[in-house]
Amino acid sequence: MGKVKVSNIRVYAHHGCLGEETIIGSDYRVDVVVNANLKSASASDQLSETVDYVHINRLVKEEMAVPSKLLEHVAQRIINRILDEIEMVNKVKVEVTKINPPIGGDVEGVTIVLKSKR
Repeated sequence: MGKVKVSNIRVYAHHGCLGEETIIGSDYRVDVVVNANLKSASASDQLSETVDYVHINRLVKEEMAVPSKLLEHVAQRIINRILDEIEMVNKVKVEVTKINPPIGGDVEGVTIVLKSKR
């Protein structure tokens, strides 16, 4: 078993419960960790035998482009897409962070963490 991490995917998106958040948008960071059997890829040196992190990055950007009220909803959609489209993934962990959230304080970010497995 091995892991593929795609860290600090930066996107500008329109999520939130407040109307202004969905109009103005915010900066977000997404981190993804997937578990898969990487033994064949480590021996063969073939992209077809591993988890393509370009694919993960594309899925994250596509799902982040769909406005949602809750980060939990966005994170679950990302998980669902990864498990649906990348068969060799056994486990997935997604962290979605809203940078500088409008919560009336000096907060760097708020993060939602969801995990799932087959």
